[in-house]
Amino acid sequence: MGGLITGVADWVIPGLLFVVLVLGFCRRIPVYETFVTGAQEGFEVAIKTIPYLVAMLVAISVFRASGAMDGVVYFLKPLLEPFGIPPEVLPHAVMRPLSGGAALGIATDIIRTHGPDSLLGCLVSTMQGTSDTTFYILSVYFGAIGVKHYRYAPVTGLLADVTTFLASVIIVGRTFG
Repeated sequence: MGGLITGVADWVIPGLLFVVLVLGFCRRIPVYETFVTGAQEGFEVAIKTIPYLVAMLVAISVFRASGAMDGVVYFLKPLLEPFGIPPEVLPHAVMRPLSGGAALGIATDIIRTHGPDSLLGCLVSTMQGTSDTTFYILSVYFGAIGVKHYRYAPVTGLLADVTTFLASVIIVGRTFG
């Protein structure tokens, strides 16, 4: 069964590309020209997002280097320990809405230290997979399309992050605890 799945996985993307090319040809769409136009538009979007990305990366670096993240974790630790939330995952929970790369680094460190099958390893893996980088989305994606008034987007995104954090703690605690 594993060989069949691997064989199918190896051919999914080439097969999908072939289907797109055949459908484009059958519908008389200039496939190459359309691809080049899309690539050009994608490049323009990438250029527009660079200032937002740089600003976000600088802000995250300042947040971590200043010790503010450690301060937030120190402040939250006594509030969350009575609920069975391990303090080791707090840096990941704080960093995940800010930076996927930084959160992945923290998750990797926790997994390397405690093991992938440990409660902390399962918890941080679940948190990494169920939450998103709220501020990255707001700064890069919203900036790329020119959204100026976010309204409820930050509150909704952070509420979703807190919800996935609490759900991860409860579900992983009951399943693997």
